[in-house]
Amino acid sequence: MSGDLMTIREMCDAFDVTPRTLRFYEAKELLAPIRQGQKRLFTKRERARLKLILRGKRFGFALEEIRQLLNLYEPGDPDNIQLRRTRELATERLAQMIRERDELDTAISELRGHIDCAGRLLAQRQTCAAAE
Repeated sequence: MSGDLMTIREMCDAFDVTPRTLRFYEAKELLAPIRQGQKRLFTKRERARLKLILRGKRFGFALEEIRQLLNLYEPGDPDNIQLRRTRELATERLAQMIRERDELDTAISELRGHIDCAGRLLAQRQTCAAAE
């Protein structure tokens, strides 16, 4: 395959995704490979989009949010619309992740407390049983 185009197999190998994943993203209008019969060929543009999709997924963005951000792209955009919207959504997502982490930290702390309490109760019961 030429350096400009990649097959679905090459994309899978390069990005550690499955063909099913690529077809799914295509069905969701996130990717638009060149179709030659049953064959899909991915351009540099599609590879860049897939990188952004995977990064967005890793950060917890919904596919619809990712699709909307990708659709904002305009080469040479003087108003930086895509960049501004991406920053706005990323700021919101970061705040949400911090809230989720705080909730998880609280739950972990509470669970540790319950585990410690259960350990103490078990130790007390073993001591009482041994004394009888």
